[in-house]
Amino acid sequence: MSVPRYLVTGGAGFIGSHLVERLLAAGAAVRVLDDFSSGKRENLWAAVGGAAGVGPAPADPVRRLEVVEGDVRDAELVRAAVDDCRAVFHLAAIVSVTRSVEDPVGTGAVTHGGTVNVATQAGIAGVPRVVLASSCAVYGDVDALPLTEDVPPRPLSPYAAAKLGSEEALVALARGGASTAVCLRLFNVYGPRQDPGSEYSGVVALFTHAAVAGAGVTVYGDGLQTRDFVYVDDVAAAFVRAAEAPVGRLQAAGTGAPEGVPAAVVNIGTGAQSSVLDLVAALRAASGRDLPVEHRPARAGDIRDSQADVSRAAALLDWRPAVSLTEGLARTYAAGAAGVS
Repeated sequence: MSVPRYLVTGGAGFIGSHLVERLLAAGAAVRVLDDFSSGKRENLWAAVGGAAGVGPAPADPVRRLEVVEGDVRDAELVRAAVDDCRAVFHLAAIVSVTRSVEDPVGTGAVTHGGTVNVATQAGIAGVPRVVLASSCAVYGDVDALPLTEDVPPRPLSPYAAAKLGSEEALVALARGGASTAVCLRLFNVYGPRQDPGSEYSGVVALFTHAAVAGAGVTVYGDGLQTRDFVYVDDVAAAFVRAAEAPVGRLQAAGTGAPEGVPAAVVNIGTGAQSSVLDLVAALRAASGRDLPVEHRPARAGDIRDSQADVSRAAALLDWRPAVSLTEGLARTYAAGAAGVS
């Protein structure tokens, strides 16, 4: 029996490396395409080692991992990378909101243009499915929660607009007979390997780093603002489910795509709201440390609350989050304390 092969663009990143780890652990062959502008080679080494537990990286997963360094805008390179793949997981993007404001053309070229190129080359190669890492940022500010996929998007940054455009491009290409597509709108993903020095790292990585260092944390505003925090292993599982979901199910379940188009947009979160102060309490419990809090004025433009409706993920992908916030934060702290990046 032949070993299934998958392409993961941006596979050296935080989420991408956990997806690579899951695919390797399942016995698949994985090709990673990454320009290493933000991804790290050590993330891939951790993914290979994690595929078989603690200790030196085993030979078998190493043999099944191929790393291609390059740009997702390079048509010839991408065409070779998608060859003989069962599915393409497209996570490569410029994820900095600040950078997208400073350089909207460059951000759009990589995030949207790269998506169009990857999906086009996948369609030419006959790859059955493309799974896109989209973002809850496409929703912008909304008045009612939880957020369903039918809420009209109101992107507030070039980054969010590029993600929304990427979704629309995949739906249009699916309409034209290219690869079927699932666009995953990720909420606040956290877990091991998330870089606390990255603008996109989020509050969990920053607080975990502080807890490991025995330092305090900064909370902007009253700390009661909420987010939908979803553990990275659950997100990796959602990507795998999205690659496997039958096309008929995608067409029949009210996906928000035009009728008959084998494409879907799906929220990936927990469906629960957790406050910033909830994070502090959970990390205090996990670390056994006080984790002092310094309150500063709320930042202008911050969204007060966020929460995903994840019923479509359950219906279309048969996916539900399995890791609670308490457990996920404990795992994240333990990895940080052990020196695992």
